[in-house]
Amino acid sequence: MNGAEIKTIFFKDDGVIPGNPNLPVILYLGSLKDEPEETEAIFNRNGWLNSWTNGVFDYHHYHSNAHEVLGVIRGSAVLQLGGEHGQKFELTAGDVAVLPAGTGHKRCSASKDFRVVGAYPDGMDYNLCTGKPGERPKVLEDIARVPLPNTDPLYGAEGPLMSAWKPQQQTGNHT
Repeated sequence: MNGAEIKTIFFKDDGVIPGNPNLPVILYLGSLKDEPEETEAIFNRNGWLNSWTNGVFDYHHYHSNAHEVLGVIRGSAVLQLGGEHGQKFELTAGDVAVLPAGTGHKRCSASKDFRVVGAYPDGMDYNLCTGKPGERPKVLEDIARVPLPNTDPLYGAEGPLMSAWKPQQQTGNHT
C-alpha cells in the first residue's frame, strides 16, 4: 500500500445530491495496485464490512445513512462524484474511494472487466437515494447522524481517513 497518491475533495450540496457538509471524499490512488485481489479482505480486516463485489450504477445515487468505500479490483471506470456538477475521476484496479454519507456517485463509462468491492464501516446497512424532491429533509437529518468510522478502510486505526475526518470538523472551500 506504499506509494499511494491521496486526494481529498469536498462537494457542495447542489440542491439534488446533498453531499456531505463536513467530510471530504478521500481517493487513495494506486493504494492497492500490487494487490487488488486483496481489497475485500483488507476492508473487512479493518472493520469495513457488509461487502459486495459488482459494478457501480450508471445513474447518480448516494447513501444518506452510511459512508461507503469502493475499491477497484479489475478494469477501470470513469466515475462522477458529487452529482451533476461534481467531478469525473478515472479509477483503475488498485484505486480506492471513500465516500462520506450523502456523496453522489455514478459510473459514466467502464471497461468490460470493471469490478469494484464496496463496504461500510462496522457493516452498516445502506439505503439508496437518487435526489428525488421528496427525499429531503429526511436525508439531511440522516447524513448528520451517521457516525464517524472507527477505522480507515486500508490502514486501520491510523491512516489518511482518521486525520481527514474529525468530529465536528469545520468546512473549508468546497468544490
